[in-house]
Amino acid sequence: MKSIGIATDSHCGLSKEEADKLGIKVLPMPFYFEEECYYEGVSITREEFFRRLNAGDKVSTSQPSPEAVMKLWREALEECEKLLYMPMSSGLSGSCNTAKMLAAEKEFAGKVFVVDNGRIATPLRRALYDAVELVDEGYDVEKIKEILENEKDKMSIYIAVETLEFLKRGGRISAATAAIGTILNIKPILKLGVGLLESFAKSRGMKKARKEMLEAIKHDIEVTFREYHDRGELYLLAATSADEETTQGWLNEIQECFPDMEILCSDLSLGISCHTGEGALGVGCSCKPKRR
Repeated sequence: MKSIGIATDSHCGLSKEEADKLGIKVLPMPFYFEEECYYEGVSITREEFFRRLNAGDKVSTSQPSPEAVMKLWREALEECEKLLYMPMSSGLSGSCNTAKMLAAEKEFAGKVFVVDNGRIATPLRRALYDAVELVDEGYDVEKIKEILENEKDKMSIYIAVETLEFLKRGGRISAATAAIGTILNIKPILKLGVGLLESFAKSRGMKKARKEMLEAIKHDIEVTFREYHDRGELYLLAATSADEETTQGWLNEIQECFPDMEILCSDLSLGISCHTGEGALGVGCSCKPKRR
């Protein structure tokens, strides 16, 4: 039996094959088309999801049930003594805080440790790699949780959306704002900072939005995270809900801007894509956690 196991949810950007290889258990996150519940990676393909989304089917996201979370934990604890559970940021969903309450119950107290380090999508995937490395280096579960949470602010990611339609559907912008933005070809850029997704800028067209995102992350790398970059402890990240050709073009732009860095790219989860729609592109960075 392993001393420490790792689990997460499907907003992490890990493929099933990679999760299995790393020994990480992944909780499929639920969402609804009309009144029917689907689970990412289980009951609907990515292609079918975007077909229905673009066809106008009503979509909404939901937290996993406590029963589903506890079932995953029980399965994991059959293979390990203690479990690191790394869900999406508490700033974006109540599921993390629910997990913290469940972890305090007698059955899981002292066995399940919920990490809230403000991550989702590719930054969460990178944090899972960090957790695996820390386990391999021999840190105990309490220390790994502390190290990861202490690095909460050592990350940034920018995401531009192709359409305002899904932000309107989710109530994040008004119908009037969406209509005007569509006419003016406005592409909003969102920033994921310390666990929260906030408005960063508005660009006229996706080409300009890409340029603004690259300028923003270049500033972060050269100023905010310069020390990490100079030590080779900064990871370059990308995210996408676009098609393969568009994604590859975006990765080429990022690589041209940062030729000395490798890019870790993940598909945005279907739960995130409910809000961004198809065609969203992101770029960001994350620092290697400081050992303490």
